[in-house]
Amino acid sequence: METGTTKQEITLAFINDKSPILDLTCNDLIASGLEVIFRSYNIEDGLSQLSALKELPAVCIIDIDFYNKNALAQLQKLTTQYPSIKLIAHTDIDEEKIANTLFDIGFSSYILIGNDSEDFKRAISRLTLGQH
Repeated sequence: METGTTKQEITLAFINDKSPILDLTCNDLIASGLEVIFRSYNIEDGLSQLSALKELPAVCIIDIDFYNKNALAQLQKLTTQYPSIKLIAHTDIDEEKIANTLFDIGFSSYILIGNDSEDFKRAISRLTLGQH
């Protein structure tokens, strides 16, 4: 018998530039029941994996490497090609200018390195429930 309550399946993708910190967060989110569709180690590979999917993830968490000179252009390509995906930036740079740049190109949330998986769960929940 159905109880009338259905749990919304939230799908994620990770682009994490070989970040062991984000790997641990990813594993915690999987253990909590969230589905990770793919993990890639750079934006270019992430774009390739996204293009092969029949159904896009609801949220993509991206470890931002601002030392990569192509990162901003690649991020703009990602947000242009996949505007329906909610993007969460993960970075160690806590500057308003950086946050504003990310929001301007289409990111929905910004989480600093050092936050735990509970912070990610809250951000994912806000984005997937339409609460910004």
